[in-house]
Amino acid sequence: MENYQAKILRDGLSFGEGPRWRDGRLWYSDFYRHAIYSVNAEGQDERLEHDVPGQPSGLGWLPDGDLLVVSMTDHQVLRIHEGVATLFCDISDYCGFWANDMVVSASGVSYVGNFGFDLHSMLRDEGARDAMASPPTTNLVVINPEGQIIQVVPDMAFPNGSVITPNGKTLIIGETVNYRLSAFDIGPDGTLSNRRVWAQLDFVATDGMCLDAEGQIWLANALTNKCLRVKEGGEVTGEVETSQTAFACMLGGSKRKTLYVMSSPSSDPLEIAHSVAGKIEAAEVAVAGAGLP
Repeated sequence: MENYQAKILRDGLSFGEGPRWRDGRLWYSDFYRHAIYSVNAEGQDERLEHDVPGQPSGLGWLPDGDLLVVSMTDHQVLRIHEGVATLFCDISDYCGFWANDMVVSASGVSYVGNFGFDLHSMLRDEGARDAMASPPTTNLVVINPEGQIIQVVPDMAFPNGSVITPNGKTLIIGETVNYRLSAFDIGPDGTLSNRRVWAQLDFVATDGMCLDAEGQIWLANALTNKCLRVKEGGEVTGEVETSQTAFACMLGGSKRKTLYVMSSPSSDPLEIAHSVAGKIEAAEVAVAGAGLP
């Protein structure tokens, strides 16, 4: 098994999420600085790309280059064109709690998840923790390139972190509170079918993730200071250790072999919303990134 130790490239984030590699820079959302940022490959030259008052999360680009971003607390997907944000799609009818991660296909179809329930309040309430054994489920929302909802996939257990294979025919998404990765076939219109378990894991809270050229997935385990490389079927073939809990990762750099990891001491807003303890960490791995995001 491959084992790597990440090095800290940048600190001073509040809570980094949704890392994406584009145009030679790492883009990411910072929940509690309420903005999208980018940095160069070395984690330097941080640029404010756009403010998102409703708390940004998942990022993706339409074929024309416009940026889409999930605005979490108001359950919206925003479109940013020439620096101006407008409503792309309101998904509030299908969210059990905050909207969250997203992947956008090469044709411009978006797949947007949400928490489904107030995870952190439940974890703080000892009397409610038993409910985590059978957590509430929620929906995965599919949006066409024009911003219209074309499908709602029910019974998802905290859909979070998602990738699309290089041929554009398969979506793989984490179901965080059920410790698994689920796969769907993607139809010509972007709708999903043939749901199946891609990997059932053991006490791995699957969070932000990316795909490599061997068809394996690097994912953050939101319960530990590690990212894991996982084969279809669930075999773990690699680990990257971080200085604090890992919440999302992305393969980038000039050869797409740098695994960038967004880490934080916690994801609980009561603990971190007013802190700047978030970090970007990185490790060089053997296999380059592939597919989307």
